[in-house]
Amino acid sequence: MTSHAPRLIGRTAAAAFAACALVGCGASEPVPTSGPAVGGEGVTTYPLTIETCGRSQTFDAAPGRVVSLDQGSTEILLSLGLADRMVGTASWTDPVRENLAEANARVPRLADNAPSYEAVLGTDPDFVTASFGRHFKEEGGVAPRDRFAEIGIGTYLSPTDCEDGRSINGGGKRTRPFTIDSLYQEITELAMIFDVSSRGTALVEELKSRTAAAVTRADASGTTLAFWFADTKSPYIAGGTGAPDLLARTIGARNAFSDVADEFPATTWEAVADRNPSVLVLGDLARNRFPGDLLGDKEAFLASDPVTGSMTAVREKRYVSLHGAEMNPSIRLVDGVEKLAAGLSALPR
Repeated sequence: MTSHAPRLIGRTAAAAFAACALVGCGASEPVPTSGPAVGGEGVTTYPLTIETCGRSQTFDAAPGRVVSLDQGSTEILLSLGLADRMVGTASWTDPVRENLAEANARVPRLADNAPSYEAVLGTDPDFVTASFGRHFKEEGGVAPRDRFAEIGIGTYLSPTDCEDGRSINGGGKRTRPFTIDSLYQEITELAMIFDVSSRGTALVEELKSRTAAAVTRADASGTTLAFWFADTKSPYIAGGTGAPDLLARTIGARNAFSDVADEFPATTWEAVADRNPSVLVLGDLARNRFPGDLLGDKEAFLASDPVTGSMTAVREKRYVSLHGAEMNPSIRLVDGVEKLAAGLSALPR
């Protein structure tokens, strides 16, 4: 199916286990090189066709008015220097990355969480991007991709949330472990779409270089980690198929729940205590929508609950904190590698 938008073809009138695990090096995990034809030195040749989670999008020029529906997509676009093309952002879990703050301040924030369909249309977008498929749902999201297509607005769903042509976050389940190549693919494809391929290449190389440097400083042998994202009653603890498991493997640690074939399954504190991780990685979510989102709330709960209070990691306060965005499949994963490596090195062995 080909979707249409302003500057998309035929747009109708309308009212974004070790170092190699994350760096993506080696023959087994190549950075994607196939895809739309690029003419010259990083100059996109239009028309350009992109396959995006089961849909084909054809562009006859770079989009000029993009709305990004969540923080991960927003920070990639800002990192590619596309603030001047952005007319709205939404769904923020954390403060924007510091180096992107100035550019981000120039882009309207439509909502801290999911915006309404009407709010998105009010920006007169020609392109809508998202990191998570839940935004492209009728119930609890903004609108299905078909609804945008009907009025000529193109959409892009990150390959980090796509498996076999379906959205994982939009109602599916990840059956294979997350790999960093899907993030590099997202960066590369968005750079092609906006005719800034050289910027995409530079961003991927920067992420690889930073990861490799952080791994050389990591001292995580024999360390088991449990990643607590949110919720105090039925905690969402990272399983073995999501981005946090990749974080653990990248620095040479072990995810205590790596055998659970899910990204962030809801579990019990008894199950966490039984696995007795040597370090707890605590999500510090600035969104503050649910009990236990904030770092301070997490620490207070761990100290007061009788089950968690029995854990060595809690008694000795062996904690490392990460922003929620640093546990998601986004460019902030590399921030997570750096902070996790530094945090673990600072803890007594």
